[in-house]
Amino acid sequence: MNAKLKQVGQYREHVYKIVRRIPRGRVMTYGQIAYILGEGYTPRTVGFVMAASNNKTPWHRVINSQGRCSTGRVLLPTNKQQRMLETEGVKFNENGSCELPKYLWHPEEENKQSAASLVRTKLFRPSNEKRKRK
Repeated sequence: MNAKLKQVGQYREHVYKIVRRIPRGRVMTYGQIAYILGEGYTPRTVGFVMAASNNKTPWHRVINSQGRCSTGRVLLPTNKQQRMLETEGVKFNENGSCELPKYLWHPEEENKQSAASLVRTKLFRPSNEKRKRK
């Protein structure tokens, strides 16, 4: 494989790695992903990557910064992305926008939840474990 193709594959994989972590019922924006990935990524290029994604990547969880689906010009039923998100519990208003503050996912939430879970595990051990240590 030539170096240029390898770079394209790595570029896409960086996007997919983030998108695969988005939980059901939550969304991220193209711009948010571009910002996280940094230099060389733009909302538009993230959109191109998502358009070429496979079934292993939950492409439908990436929307535009207005909280709307941007698949209207893609060869899909125009409301397919919105319907997929609605089956996951994301609600859209009559204008086709979701409430971004409610549904927007931030990857750092995942780390906070993991840390909180670890603390709870250490602080709240079953009572029989505490007795064994005495």
